[in-house]
Parts: sequence; C-alpha cells; structure tokens
Amino acid sequence: MSSGALREPAPPLGSSLVARAPRAPDSVLVFPLPLVGSVLVDSVVVGSVLVDSVVVGRVAYSAGMTLAEERSIIGALSPSRAGDFMTCPLLYRFRVIDQLPERPSPAAVRGTLVHAVLERLYDLPAEARTTAAAQDLLEPQWERLLTEEPEYAGLFETDEERGKWLAQARTMVERYFTLEDPRLLEPAEREMYVETVLESGLMLRGYIDRLDVAPTGEIRVVDYKTGTAPRQDFEAKALFQMKFYALALWRLNGTVPRMLQLMYLGNGEILRYTPDEADLRATERKVQALWEAIERSVRTREWRHRPSRLCDWCDHQALCPEYGGTPPPVPEHRPGTSSRGRGRPRSATDEL
Repeated sequence: MSSGALREPAPPLGSSLVARAPRAPDSVLVFPLPLVGSVLVDSVVVGSVLVDSVVVGRVAYSAGMTLAEERSIIGALSPSRAGDFMTCPLLYRFRVIDQLPERPSPAAVRGTLVHAVLERLYDLPAEARTTAAAQDLLEPQWERLLTEEPEYAGLFETDEERGKWLAQARTMVERYFTLEDPRLLEPAEREMYVETVLESGLMLRGYIDRLDVAPTGEIRVVDYKTGTAPRQDFEAKALFQMKFYALALWRLNGTVPRMLQLMYLGNGEILRYTPDEADLRATERKVQALWEAIERSVRTREWRHRPSRLCDWCDHQALCPEYGGTPPPVPEHRPGTSSRGRGRPRSATDEL
C-alpha cells in the first residue's frame, strides 16, 4: 500500500452509519480525525466568530485559484492529459495534437451525471441534503446534460437500456450517503478550476471536485470516482491525480493540503492520503519529466503506442499500429499554452 494511504470500506448500502467528526472543545475540527467540511452545520457548534473566520478565509482562498502568474508559459498539463501520456503517448497525441473526436461512453457520461448531482446537492440547505433530494436531482441534471450534449441521446437504443443506466446512477448516488453525511458539510469550493505556473513555465491546471477547508485552515481535496477502488498495487496511479491537484494548490498558496480523499462510488470505498512537501516536490519532478518527454515527442514527431488492457476501450484502434492501423501524418498543432481564464463554465465533456 502507498505510504500514508488509508482505505475505509463503506458500510452496506442503506446503512445509516456515516462518518462524523465529534465536536472538539473549542469547536475546531482536529486531525487525524476525518475532516468533515468547512464547518459543522449546527447552530450550537457554529458561532459567529467561527463562521466569520471561515467566510473570510474562503474568500481569500478562492481569489487566487484561477490566476496564473505572469511569466512565460511553455505549455499546459492537466492530470487527465498527463495520465494519457503515461498510459500511451500515441493516445495523448490523438487527443491533444490531432484532437480526434471520441464517442462518449455510457460509463463516462454516467460519471458526469453523478458528479453533477453531487455538486448541485450542496446548493440545498444543509437539512435538505437527503438521499431522496439527491435522487430527485438525477432526472433534471440528465435533461440538462442532454441540452448541452444532444449526442448523449444516442447512447441508448431502448428506454429499457436508459432506465437500467439511470438505475445504476441512482445506486451510486445512494452509496455516496453511506460514505459521509452531506448535512454536516459546507464545502469551500465545488467543481473548482485551478491553475498555476511552475518555475519552469509549465502551467498546471484542472478541476477539483470539492475542496473542504476546516476552521483551522487545513485543506482537504476530495474527488468522486464512479468506478471501483483500485487494487493496492495500483494506488500510486490513482493518487497521482490528487497529488497533481495538491501540488497546484501548494504552489498557489504555499499550503500543503492536509488530506487527499478519493471516494469510490462503484464499490463504496474511500482512499485517503496525507501528503507532505517531499511528496509534492517528487510530484513536481515527475510532472516536469513528463512534459519534457512530451516535448521530445513533439520535436521528433515520434509518438509510440503502449499496449495495455485499456486498449480494449480505445476509440482509435483503426489508427493504431497495434491493431494494424496507420496513424495519420502528425499535424503542426502543439499542446496548448493558454490560460482557461476565470468564469468560463466547465462543459459536460471538458477534461482539459
């Protein structure tokens, strides 16, 4: 198991057991107990001074999240695209350089739907964040996604297929409530776009599902996964995305997040990791080395394919040498370097 990583199996679906942090004597959430949000939603626990400190800290913290420093940018990398290159350099090329279209998969769109429901859940008053309320959000959010991405309507040949797919999404939303109680949480940020520029000029950017800030200022980065938790020997790969986000936040504000938390709604497990500066410096070196490898491929125009089990789900088999295909000539397009900018909404299929 990765150093510092903790697994917590969920109680059976439908159980009333949820993770709760007890009240500390001074109304401050204390680690290593699980952080449950910015504040405890309780009129007895939350006094005016505590609320004021959280609000001020939240505004100050949010203000710097999407402001890349003024320096020459050599390129931009997100966890998704870094993962593509590590999985298969040719896949990275097809997605970033060639920008080839890909068909949306039912599993990916289901993940988008569940994420949207959990984001909107926190728009409700704390006491209204129930399982039933979350389930009531599914159909409206699905209709919204169809409006944004009409091609999603072609995912299902029959109403029965669509009904089964929605039922799976409902199960994942229900399972979320076995992992934590959203009535006790007030996230500082949801679907937060973050970007920063390293000393090398490489821009790091991405979307964080949820950011919790304790009254003490300690930060928890939360990511929802609609798949199942990886085997222990694959934890490092799963945690790379979270360390990437932690690195970006650290370089923005000088604060190492106290906890990284992956919530697997496919099987109801939580993977928690406590990073330190050494972790994040190692992540920075890895990210920089990845970018240098990408730059070499751009210069040499060599994008090697790397066969793996993931090839079975790749949209580009017809162009891949592994399947007897021939990639098209490499276009002149280079990886993007522009900042996304504040205020631009994330689309249903936006992975940067």
